[in-house]
Amino acid sequence: MADNYLEKKMEEYRSRGQATSRSKSPTLNQLLIRNRSHRGYDIRRRVSTEELRRIVNVNTRIPSARNQQCLRFRLVTAEEAYKVIPHIRLGGALPELRLPLEGTEPQAFIIVCSTVVEDRWVDIDLGISAQSMLLKATEMGLNGICIGAFNADTITSTLALPHKPLLIIAIGKGIEDIRLMEISENDNHAYYRNDGTHFVPKVRIGDLII
Repeated sequence: MADNYLEKKMEEYRSRGQATSRSKSPTLNQLLIRNRSHRGYDIRRRVSTEELRRIVNVNTRIPSARNQQCLRFRLVTAEEAYKVIPHIRLGGALPELRLPLEGTEPQAFIIVCSTVVEDRWVDIDLGISAQSMLLKATEMGLNGICIGAFNADTITSTLALPHKPLLIIAIGKGIEDIRLMEISENDNHAYYRNDGTHFVPKVRIGDLII
């Protein structure tokens, strides 16, 4: 009887723990707010191959235009990050800062390639994939940024890629203070920095709906 009592209490305890865990899961709105483009990272926080695999794994569940599933992914951890860093540019709207600052470089990357020639359908897949992977990284307590400014030919040869890269996604633990600002559709959309804080203008909902 005592054993049965203890067993029931353990089951109740486990149930409470599972309910608490579920209640603490971030909502989509929370993930979207946290999912900001970081241009500076804590280089002491190494991202493992398994973590990158978990992020890329979202591609086994997301939509694909015409279901062609043509995207392929090369995982780059800290051991190879030095091959990528010199050939990327961050913060196109802040050229005077020459981002990333020394000592804040990303230490992991996901190189996104395509098995077919890029077209509108591939670009649709690319957008869905990139956002989904960044949301997954955010859920895992990491941060990232999509990088379109890079030397594709150099990256291809340096990493011996079988396909030309379309996009590079940096993954790591961001160290920046990033804040959203509501603006009207006619205001300046360019992000900027003030006293170390990175401000990102976002057009308000009233101007988005036509």
